[in-house]
Amino acid sequence: MLADSTLLKPTRPLTREKTLHLVLDHAMLQQSTAMSQSVPPILSIHPSRALMDETFKVLVENLPPGSPVTIRSLHHSEDHDHWEAYGYYISDHTGKVSVSDDFSFGGTYTGKEPMGLLWSMRPVPGSRKGLRLRKTDVCSPMLINISVYSGHGGFREQAPLASALSERWYMAPGVRRVEIRERGVRGTLFIPPGPGPFPGLLDMWGGGGGLLEYRAALLASHGYVSLALQYFAPGELESAELEFHYFETAFNIIRDHPQVMPDRVGIFGLSLGSAVTMYLVTESAVIKPRCCVCVSSNICYPQGKTLAGYHEVMEQNFDKVRVDENNHQIWRDMALAIMNGLSKTVDVGKINCPVLLVNGSDDQNWPVMESAEVMAQMMRDAGKEHLLTRLMYPDAGHLIEPPFSPHFRATNFIVSSTKEKVILLWGGQTKPHSDAQEDSWRKILSFLQQHLCCSPSPKAKL
Repeated sequence: MLADSTLLKPTRPLTREKTLHLVLDHAMLQQSTAMSQSVPPILSIHPSRALMDETFKVLVENLPPGSPVTIRSLHHSEDHDHWEAYGYYISDHTGKVSVSDDFSFGGTYTGKEPMGLLWSMRPVPGSRKGLRLRKTDVCSPMLINISVYSGHGGFREQAPLASALSERWYMAPGVRRVEIRERGVRGTLFIPPGPGPFPGLLDMWGGGGGLLEYRAALLASHGYVSLALQYFAPGELESAELEFHYFETAFNIIRDHPQVMPDRVGIFGLSLGSAVTMYLVTESAVIKPRCCVCVSSNICYPQGKTLAGYHEVMEQNFDKVRVDENNHQIWRDMALAIMNGLSKTVDVGKINCPVLLVNGSDDQNWPVMESAEVMAQMMRDAGKEHLLTRLMYPDAGHLIEPPFSPHFRATNFIVSSTKEKVILLWGGQTKPHSDAQEDSWRKILSFLQQHLCCSPSPKAKL
């Protein structure tokens, strides 16, 4: 002790800078010593297995008090790309960091964001351009590795102090997946656990084409028999000679299923899927849904045309496409030109069921705000405005997905006419767009519950 006391009492006064250096060195020594203590840090995730729209809690314990740490999520996608998100935290006086309760001081998100490790995910540096993260195999979970690292920054060059694995599922236990290849219809049916009967949903995606199952699987996990419908192959819109009969057959497959309440079937459409929804609801003598949900809504559809005819109208206005400073294509002006031809606008005044519109004000792909206004006026003129519910989200873009999905401002897209792969600008700012996804999903489920269910819909849990 005498030697230490002597060291702490120099013969000459310490300068302020020297004192600060000594304090910082002492703090770093304390942290280094604590980090190497016998009880290592522990990272836990509760629940470790959950549906994609459920929240989790990430907690780190046994850190030195006041320690700067980075908490990072990492996912290896089915396309063999790596996605990550991370936040900078400082442990409290007990040596804990709670992502749900504590503030992130930097990283891919800031502030108190319980699910920031999911919705702020982005491709790791050096990845291919224009990526979009979507689950193909819904029978397996998305695996998210969450780790904690010492310090703020430089985490990619160091080993984690602790890690844990989170399983995120679209399909809850007991949900059945049935491939549909009947009467010319191609899709996948998801049936909730239990005998039923259940309400039903026809689920249609947009102009990218292909068979996307993850939203239908998640809807089935909330108690709806859901048919994910493929109505053209990726990049093949110009050859999609589908007529009413194809969609009417798909709707009847759901309605006639023995586990479905035939008078409680709705339609869920996004982008082009919403335009098809509107056209079917107003013009088909067979399709009479109980309600409709239209995300990034579109009421433009050439009367009496197949989907190939829809593509022809787009081609006629393709000169209106702009590009931004990153050479990302902006289709909004092209869509405005199409919409201004009123003969190509669906007569939504014929709609006789409740409709929920979900739109973002920063949609750069389609003029959804203008489209919603036109639709509201047409339904008002027909005395049916009471059937319309509109949700508008400032600074949200076109691709409004289930909650906690990453935000995709611009992604790769195959143009049907040329087969050229371009990057389309969808729009949106990450934080408000992510907030819109979470809020709109909650309201979509409430809307479906109100109009399709006799009683609260049973939700499967992991």
